[in-house]
Amino acid sequence: MSLFRRDKKSATPAGNDAVEPEVTPAEPVDETTTAQSGTQQSGTGQPIGTAGPYDRGQVPGPEGRLDLGSLWVAGVPGMELRLEVDDETQSIVGVTAVLGESAVQLQAFAAPRSEGLWEEIRREIASSITRQGGTADEVPGPLGAELQTRMPGQAPDGRTIYSPARFLGVDGPRWFLRAVLSGRAAVDQDAATPLIEMVRATVVVRGDEAMAPRDLLPLQLPSEEPHTGEQAPEPQATEDFSPFERGPEITEIR
Repeated sequence: MSLFRRDKKSATPAGNDAVEPEVTPAEPVDETTTAQSGTQQSGTGQPIGTAGPYDRGQVPGPEGRLDLGSLWVAGVPGMELRLEVDDETQSIVGVTAVLGESAVQLQAFAAPRSEGLWEEIRREIASSITRQGGTADEVPGPLGAELQTRMPGQAPDGRTIYSPARFLGVDGPRWFLRAVLSGRAAVDQDAATPLIEMVRATVVVRGDEAMAPRDLLPLQLPSEEPHTGEQAPEPQATEDFSPFERGPEITEIR
């Protein structure tokens, strides 16, 4: 697992125009062609149980995962981890794992004690995408109800093209975890499987502090890397890239 690239972006809330995965997209579609176990939390299709993702109270410690503050993330062979940094505050606002031509973006948010957020956020994301001329279909997935979407964009020759993304969500005790699959994983289940297993292995550390619902749980650089028997490379600097301007979309890193 390669650590790290630091990408710059603006902080985003949990819903609406909030998801901005940075990865080269899967082949766009021309508009002229084809356009478990545990306690169920409100609004989610995925119970919090033995299958993961996990709450901090369910595990004794990171156990080989990378400690990023509110998220403990497991590595996948060949994976590159990118930390997304807010331009103004220089705080880390998201984690994106890139594996081949696929990526998954992870963000955790505070949630009410009495109910989950995913059902409401699904509706908001779907509404935002369809207003822009894209499509958003709610379907059952490996983590419960998810959105399979196609976001519109413009090709250099002026044609409308669509970039796919899958939005997954899990409601936990006072937290909500959002995962966005992009690139090949958005359209190919075989490509998605190792990234979904990484999401399942993730631990969310909510903390005891009072936070408003939908506030981003704080992330941090790891103090040390997991003991894997291999020496990890030094952090890498990256060029700036353009943030999204049309709500949830997938674009190439610049």
